[in-house]
Amino acid sequence: MIDSGFETTSLRMTLLLLVTFQAPAADVDRIMDAVVAIAPLAMGKYDRNAYQSAHGIERYRPLDGAAAGAETELRRRPGTVEVSFELPDDQALAARVVEAIFQAHSYQEPVIRIQPILASRSKGLDDRANPNRWWNTTGDWKKVAASATETA
Repeated sequence: MIDSGFETTSLRMTLLLLVTFQAPAADVDRIMDAVVAIAPLAMGKYDRNAYQSAHGIERYRPLDGAAAGAETELRRRPGTVEVSFELPDDQALAARVVEAIFQAHSYQEPVIRIQPILASRSKGLDDRANPNRWWNTTGDWKKVAASATETA
């Protein structure tokens, strides 16, 4: 069981909650807007931090009582993604976020998971000279992508 964090020279490993949900890709922005209305998902000098997987296929079969009605065949829904983000280890906050996901979600029974984790947080040290940082290698991926589009 994870019960405490630790520090290194450059970062802190902090006890947080990892929230993960599955949804159709088209629903993610609406769900995440509901989440960040409650928790900014801040990480250092950034906010709205989350990860979204590539599209996958969700598999399920509606049973008696499901909104779709009972079915005998297995459904396979393409275009489903998994989204994850971190929250402070605060059960009241987690409850509000889970309720917001549920209310914004299009499913009758959304898949929402919460796990305790240790997650890194930079101490904000001056690492401008670190040769491995993006600003010392390829530069800002967003600016590189934009200029490649303009020259194409």
